[in-house]
Amino acid sequence: MIIIPAIDIKDGKCVRLFKGEEEKVTVFSDHPSEIAKEWEDAGAKWIHVVDLDGAFQGKPKNYNVIKSIVEAVSCPVQVGGGIRNIDTVREYIAMGVKRVILGTAAFSDEEFLKNACSEYPQEIAVGIDTKDGKIAVKGWTEVIDQSTEQVMQNMHEAGVSVILNTNVDRDGTMEGINIEGAKKFIESSSIPVIASGGIATMEDLEKLASIKHLGIYGAILGKSIYTGSINLKEAIQRYS
Repeated sequence: MIIIPAIDIKDGKCVRLFKGEEEKVTVFSDHPSEIAKEWEDAGAKWIHVVDLDGAFQGKPKNYNVIKSIVEAVSCPVQVGGGIRNIDTVREYIAMGVKRVILGTAAFSDEEFLKNACSEYPQEIAVGIDTKDGKIAVKGWTEVIDQSTEQVMQNMHEAGVSVILNTNVDRDGTMEGINIEGAKKFIESSSIPVIASGGIATMEDLEKLASIKHLGIYGAILGKSIYTGSINLKEAIQRYS
């Protein structure tokens, strides 16, 4: 189970949100690339980057900051947030990003999703964020009326290589992972799943490790490693 540290970017800074709410923001660093290097030095094999401004506004807003992160580390970087067309995917891949994460557009533009997966068969992931048990899009501000099983079938047929599942109700709350929700989601997916949202302690990681046989690929750590409730180096050594 790969442990992946997260860097969420808003207004060029490294931040964390509370339950995905744009106005409930905590700034942790003015220099995201330095944070990325710190996480790599702790043993990270992947860095997870989200352009929060892009997610809320529907188009990338922190391109240069993300470029500086990619250039600062030697480990692969995955990026999401406001990626709504194939040109943006191409720009990120050309930059050196190793995995592009689609969100809203994966649900609203089926042709774009299929084209992206066809052009970059191993580099396209989809973020499926759940809120009150339903799938949330547009920066977690709207929910869609489709079953998880139907969505998973669509992703499989399109050729998506990895699914990122964030429990929005727990994200940034430090309340602990909703392990039953995570288990139910992973069981519904034929595609490897990276779990995130509310992971606060090593005990939460232990719970996820106990269901890795169901197809969990990794776990994303955010606020827990910024506040020190999880030591990233220790988590990587124990679970990766």
